Amino acid sequence: MIRRSTAARGLAIAAVLSVGLAACSTSGGEGEGSTDPLKIGTLLPLTGNLAYLGPPEVAGVGLAVDDINAAGGVLDNDVEVVPSDSGDGDNLAVSTNSVTDLLGQDVSAIIGAASSTVTLNVVDSVTEAGVIQVSPANTSTTLSGYSPLFARTAPPDTVQGQALGSLMLDDGHMKVAFLTMQDDYATGLRDNVQKAVEAGGGEVVYGATGDGTEFAQAETNFSNVVADALAAKPDAIAIFAFEETKAAIAELVTQDWEFAGKTYLCDGNTADYSKDFDKGTLEGVKGTIPGADAPEDFKQRLTDWYQEENGEELADYAYGPESYDAAILIALAAVRGEGTDGQTIADNIRAVSGSEEGATPVSTFEEGVAALEAGDEIAYQGVSGIGPLNEDNDPSSAFVGVYEYDNANKNIWTKVVEGSVEG
Repeated sequence: MIRRSTAARGLAIAAVLSVGLAACSTSGGEGEGSTDPLKIGTLLPLTGNLAYLGPPEVAGVGLAVDDINAAGGVLDNDVEVVPSDSGDGDNLAVSTNSVTDLLGQDVSAIIGAASSTVTLNVVDSVTEAGVIQVSPANTSTTLSGYSPLFARTAPPDTVQGQALGSLMLDDGHMKVAFLTMQDDYATGLRDNVQKAVEAGGGEVVYGATGDGTEFAQAETNFSNVVADALAAKPDAIAIFAFEETKAAIAELVTQDWEFAGKTYLCDGNTADYSKDFDKGTLEGVKGTIPGADAPEDFKQRLTDWYQEENGEELADYAYGPESYDAAILIALAAVRGEGTDGQTIADNIRAVSGSEEGATPVSTFEEGVAALEAGDEIAYQGVSGIGPLNEDNDPSSAFVGVYEYDNANKNIWTKVVEGSVEG
């Protein structure tokens, strides 16, 4: 039976964690070649408009740490997890305070955030502290190569943008409208979808880059936005937002928009809406989420972990695999570099992801440690399906899942497309 460390159990009660304003300490990341027990902080959305992503990400990290510790830990020590709340882009003070607290507890690595805006708020502080930050969900192209101490297991928006734009074109839509939140993530993804649409001969008739039509975060009144979009007579609409999506959809219903086969969502809002709208409202709507559809046995392991720790099942699995892989890569990098400090992990994370020539493929932490101890280079091939990290610390290739909504307004995986990442 897999052992559950005290730190892993702490993930389950992270939602009630009191985030203190501890004095900033950098000893966890700046020590050269430290072999102290590896301490990983998490900066994941437990509150705010991305809180629905928190459970699968928390479960991914927690399950990975269990697997690592069951295999003997890192450099003969159990890995410890220090949980914290990232909040969202509406209240950046939450992430600022959380990072201050994590650094004060001498973490060597931080997994998170989910929101690119949140990461951009804290990444400089994390880098200055000598701590490596690995996001399982950030997709903003602004973060590509942003810092030698920043990496991610989700692809940049160039990949999802191409997939979503091509999906709209393949469905026969040549005049599209975009409802876009004013946020680095949303506008960046919109820009990349627009490039794909225009490259395929399509036209953005409302909400294009530079039009100034973006709506504010936490917007609730979409009457004018939707009226203006529909006045442009699009044959398809894509929504780039988070929680605001519910209000936008409600207004589209009010103004008699036909959803089926003409409406598209993205990873920030391709969620389960079965409790939010009348049955059939979203039937036929499509959305994209970076990441391969995880194997069923892995999904079950995530659910079992979360059920045991929180007493409830997972509603979805978005970015759970990427969170799992982030923790495994951090641990393997520490093993390869024989050090648990942030710089050592950063110096080795690309190598264990498979960037070295002739690397031995491994699929578990235990396999990776055995190969490293045998003197081999390794290529960790995790559950998220990403390729080796490139020079920007982005996945060199990645999958994007395509989902379609059923009559119950639940997003159902239908297929996956693969894309390469430049850099």
